[in-house]
Amino acid sequence: MASLVRHVTIDCADAYALATFWVDVVDGKLGEGDVPGDSEVLVLTEGASLLFIQVPEKKSVKNRVHLDIQPQDCTRDEEVERLIALGATLVGDHRNADGTGWATLADPEGNEFCVERSVAERTVAPAE
Repeated sequence: MASLVRHVTIDCADAYALATFWVDVVDGKLGEGDVPGDSEVLVLTEGASLLFIQVPEKKSVKNRVHLDIQPQDCTRDEEVERLIALGATLVGDHRNADGTGWATLADPEGNEFCVERSVAERTVAPAE
């Protein structure tokens, strides 16, 4: 017998605002009845859902768990630019000249996540 990951839960200062950012990131949708001011807001996705819970404490250290996202219909670099335009911040650039690597971003509340290469980029041999 095994367990299933139902939600990835993220503590935050404004559950609704952060959830709406992530709805755009993952092309998800808000949980039924979730509205501004809610202290718990669900983002439904194709994979495990994201649950945002409002807490009084501010983020103070590096995440112990983070999300790795993989673009589905664009390149890693195009996705990084899209996410920055949505309000993310580039905090670590681990992209290599040969096309490998990843970028570490932070959401509007400072939670780190990584953007990997798309499936299409992974099937192309690295440049020499």
